[in-house]
Amino acid sequence: MKVFKFGGASVKDADAVRNVGEIISNHSDGPLIVVVSAMGKTTNAFEKLHNEFFNGGDQCETYLKEIKDFHFKIIEDLFPDSSHPVYEEIHNTFVEVEWQIEDEPVGTFDFEYDQMVSLGEVLSTKIISAHLKDKKIDHQWMDVRDLIRTDNRYRQAQVDWEQTEKMTKRKLEPYFKKQPSGVVLTQGFIGGTSENFTSTLGREGSDYSAAILACAMGAEEVVIWKDVEGMYNADPKYFENTVKLNNISFQEAIELAYFGASVIHPKTVQPLHRKNIPLIVKSFINPDRKGSLINEDNTADKIVPSYIHKPNQRLISIASRDYAFIVEHQLSEIFQLFSEAGVSINLMQNSAISFSVCVDEQPALEDLIKKLSESYKVTYNKNLTLITIRHYTEEIIEKLIGKKKVYLEQRSRNTGRFVVGSA
Repeated sequence: MKVFKFGGASVKDADAVRNVGEIISNHSDGPLIVVVSAMGKTTNAFEKLHNEFFNGGDQCETYLKEIKDFHFKIIEDLFPDSSHPVYEEIHNTFVEVEWQIEDEPVGTFDFEYDQMVSLGEVLSTKIISAHLKDKKIDHQWMDVRDLIRTDNRYRQAQVDWEQTEKMTKRKLEPYFKKQPSGVVLTQGFIGGTSENFTSTLGREGSDYSAAILACAMGAEEVVIWKDVEGMYNADPKYFENTVKLNNISFQEAIELAYFGASVIHPKTVQPLHRKNIPLIVKSFINPDRKGSLINEDNTADKIVPSYIHKPNQRLISIASRDYAFIVEHQLSEIFQLFSEAGVSINLMQNSAISFSVCVDEQPALEDLIKKLSESYKVTYNKNLTLITIRHYTEEIIEKLIGKKKVYLEQRSRNTGRFVVGSA
């Protein structure tokens, strides 16, 4: 059994859906689970609608129409006959959103978010399922909320692994027993709670969904289909002469994902590592080309240094007002404030009387800094970049950092991290 995952870019329009259908058709000689994200930038569009709805704005109908128009344009390209059943099915799915925005919010911001934004994946899989049926590709559409059980920490739901494995096997094993070469089509990003509400696994969580289902079913491999031909040692948007990483270890992939490599969701690799299920990153544009393999083999990890570029950073330094030491009690208090604000720390460093952190620029920082300033002296620098170098050399550091101003520097045996400004 294999698990395929297709992201939003791979199903952004009708031609992309046809391409996904071709890939599935060419690999349907064995049991296959296909996990799909929302189409294109649908999640962003639903987030915009949700914010307007929750804050009592008057543009909800306009924003919903934009989402509808986007999806029905794809449907019209795929199914010219307007009597096709998919038209009514997608219309009925949008009715759920219409009902939601007609009333006042009944739950928290995060709860309402999950009930609304999750429909992007439902829409995409229903449209793809209709296309596969038209192409006579035998498959079964399944609601992932009947497979993945989570707690009710909405927008960052935690998986109940024991229940998920039981539910997934109970649903999927009978189907694959009858259809040994069958295809199950389901959604990424979302799960279900024991109260039958929808939950989400965090932004870009569809990769994680694929890993969850692979672990539950004991799959032989997971393939994530991207618009690039694998994992590269750097983002070509920021660095020249990038190199594809043909084979790296689970540990190296986890390190790269943690430091900000955007190809794989950070939570994806850990469960696959536990079950020793290989992960392959391939191109949906050139599906016949070899991708990047992530498995137990670490022999090539240090051959090619990797660079990770995170722009729009803010460096915040927190110091005691009376020059007292920053020790465990103060650190606990500081971490609590960051947690309450929902601000993740990308890098941290402490001295005797100060504690510095590098974080993504975001609106929540202004209130966080106000709260920190009640007890501490707070200074910060904006518009910085965090550069991480795995398996660095002095030559590489000189090449990448050059004459840029370095505000903070950390080095371990294998990793160098630099918070820099412009030259």
